[in-house]
Amino acid sequence: MDRRLLHLRLLLAVVGAAVMAACASIGRPEGGPRDETPPRFVRSDPPPGSLHFAGSRLSVYFDENISLDDPSNKVVVSPPQKQPARISGNGRRVIVEFMDTLLPDVTYTVDFADAVRDLNENNVLDGFALDFSTGAVRDTLSISGMVFEARNLEPAQGMVVGVYSADGFADTTLTTMSLERITKTNQLGHFTVRNLRPGAYRIFAINDVNRDFHWDRSEDVAFYDVEISPTSEPAEYTDTVTSSAGMDSVVVRTGTRFLPDDVLLTWFNENYSPRYLVKNERPERKRLQLVFSAPADSLPHMTVVGGRFDGYDFSRMSVTESSAGRDSLTFWIADTALMSVDSLKIATRYQFTDSLDQISWRTDTIPFTLRGQKKSKAKKVKEQPDTLPADSVAPLTDFLSFSPSGGTTQDLNAALSFVASAPVRWIDTTGVSMEYLSDTLWLAVKAPDIVMIDSLKPRDFKAEYEWKPGTRYRLTVDSAMIHDIYGLHNKPLQHIFTTRALEDYSALFFTVSGIPDSVQAVVELLRSDEPFRSAGVENGVATFEYLMPGTYYARLFIDRNANGVWDTGEIASATQPEEVFYYPRKLELKKNWDIEQSWNIFETPVDLQKPQEIKKNKPKTRGFDPNEPVDGEQEPVDELWDQYQQDPFFRNPAADRNRIR
Repeated sequence: MDRRLLHLRLLLAVVGAAVMAACASIGRPEGGPRDETPPRFVRSDPPPGSLHFAGSRLSVYFDENISLDDPSNKVVVSPPQKQPARISGNGRRVIVEFMDTLLPDVTYTVDFADAVRDLNENNVLDGFALDFSTGAVRDTLSISGMVFEARNLEPAQGMVVGVYSADGFADTTLTTMSLERITKTNQLGHFTVRNLRPGAYRIFAINDVNRDFHWDRSEDVAFYDVEISPTSEPAEYTDTVTSSAGMDSVVVRTGTRFLPDDVLLTWFNENYSPRYLVKNERPERKRLQLVFSAPADSLPHMTVVGGRFDGYDFSRMSVTESSAGRDSLTFWIADTALMSVDSLKIATRYQFTDSLDQISWRTDTIPFTLRGQKKSKAKKVKEQPDTLPADSVAPLTDFLSFSPSGGTTQDLNAALSFVASAPVRWIDTTGVSMEYLSDTLWLAVKAPDIVMIDSLKPRDFKAEYEWKPGTRYRLTVDSAMIHDIYGLHNKPLQHIFTTRALEDYSALFFTVSGIPDSVQAVVELLRSDEPFRSAGVENGVATFEYLMPGTYYARLFIDRNANGVWDTGEIASATQPEEVFYYPRKLELKKNWDIEQSWNIFETPVDLQKPQEIKKNKPKTRGFDPNEPVDGEQEPVDELWDQYQQDPFFRNPAADRNRIR
């Protein structure tokens, strides 16, 4: 073969292999540094700050190919439009098409939040916005701040923040009128409401689920206590500039600072839900159930309708078991004759939400048909007997089940708890005994009283006792000492258990400062971010004893009404939710350790208080899963957070938290 032809074939083969390799590898070339620079704005049509704009489209150009992340939710046009703008991206260009007619003499803002990212590395261009005016004047003032969830200080991501002019603001404005100018919070909960005219404003944040740009009672909401009048002032900013030779130099430039830039909003939910009857059923002959959509402050009034017991007060013929909010109710029928009736009708007077959104009383006749019972057809059936046929009410068991709900290890600071299979009528304590093991002998001690926990929980009981640490106990309950409302009694019960030793525990003492003397506060000890124990601050100290070793966190709330629980806010009365503060570090407790920890609630800025380990809304710089390695290395998802902690924004430790009163 001709040598030149052979060389040509080899050359073509090499080129072909190279082309195929290039086609097969669409990732970035190895050996070069990762691109960590977000897209840069190049120009727009119309240009930023344009006046007398009369078009219907905004085109924005960047220095590299971009992608848009959820533009329909993240990109905001302010003032809000009834018909959402269409946002699309292609190559290096983003197009915003306005579907509504633009208002005259108004400054419009298109806020892209963190929707713009580069195509290859997903680097986020955060806080990018453009504005233009349809008139001869461009409004330039702004209000900036942060939004947190009031209960747990989670940064509010993607929440709508907006303003109303204070002039003309009324009680119904928030629920009927669209916010006048809006923006959305970014990954850190930051917001900036831009292009405001001089004047006084009321500012709100809402989780605008139905996108009507005003608040509905079921939506999350935050409000600022006072009117805000935005201003501006000259300011100097220091930048570090790196030359082409790699030398850093400090440059001071002048600019404008827009105030206020430290507004703190904490959102809450009023826990409002219209109250109505969700479910009524009779799962078994002796039980009726009612489930409502929301809690109530009163139990329903119930009267039997029809038959021999027509007009009887149902509460006198049954025992009520209720959830804490009285929204889930179980009625144990105690009268066997009434129990024998297959189909009951009960006139029930209960609280419900009327058409005016007010709680009222209504009466419905509610049928309760035994589950599985077939309804009678055309022919009339005989009237139900007054007494219960023996075979139809034969109990599932001959004995009342009454057993401890704990295991064989007993905490020193807890009571013994029991649960019964049916409401208990009475307990004979003469057949209850308690012993503890000393060497090889069981020695008798005074038996604890077994008492009902709550009148609306007739099956739950507890036995308080002063336990000896590291000791084995034996509780004995003789047969027929406990009787339920149906005449059944318990089998003999013997429960052997061991109390924990003192050295198994740890103790934690918080010395809290920063709380005014006239204000009460409660510290909640957390596992992850869920409270499992609380303690009031007394004489500046919150005490937690008998803690098992492990990792804990803590938060404190200002208990304004001294009821011992955290209370949400209310718009109608302009009541803010009770203020919450986090202890900024995790606590590692070990066996037989006592920890005394000082805690100044204002020492750490509110936006940095919650430990990162339990924070759910963490920022992502490139949109990757924080647990997913990238090219064999862990993606640095907290870069944005690290940069933020060094930002002078919000570095006032008290910020706006001095409103405790």
